[in-house]
Amino acid sequence: MQILIQVVCTRGPSLRDAISKNTRLHRHLLTVSEQKRSGRSHGWTKVHSTEPDRRGAINLEWDANTNLLLARVITRGKGKPSLIIGDFVHLLMSKYRNRIQAINIIPRD
Repeated sequence: MQILIQVVCTRGPSLRDAISKNTRLHRHLLTVSEQKRSGRSHGWTKVHSTEPDRRGAINLEWDANTNLLLARVITRGKGKPSLIIGDFVHLLMSKYRNRIQAINIIPRD
């Protein structure tokens, strides 16, 4: 299953960079697993949960022209995306709420 989370932000620096450089990310049960691997387009980060019951990954991309953070949540099998999405939205609202104008969650099959 794949779910798209669109985070509309105010003008400013990359929210993706802010998340990937957050030294306290583990407090929100998340960890950065990959960034900017050669052979792939620049400007992306892969985030996983640190909890064993939360399966899947969140792929983050920042669009500077529109100040939009795109987060693709990908789970396989019986993974419940609601758990990792909840952790991610909690991070956004507790650390970056001043930058956020809207959060749209779009399910895709």
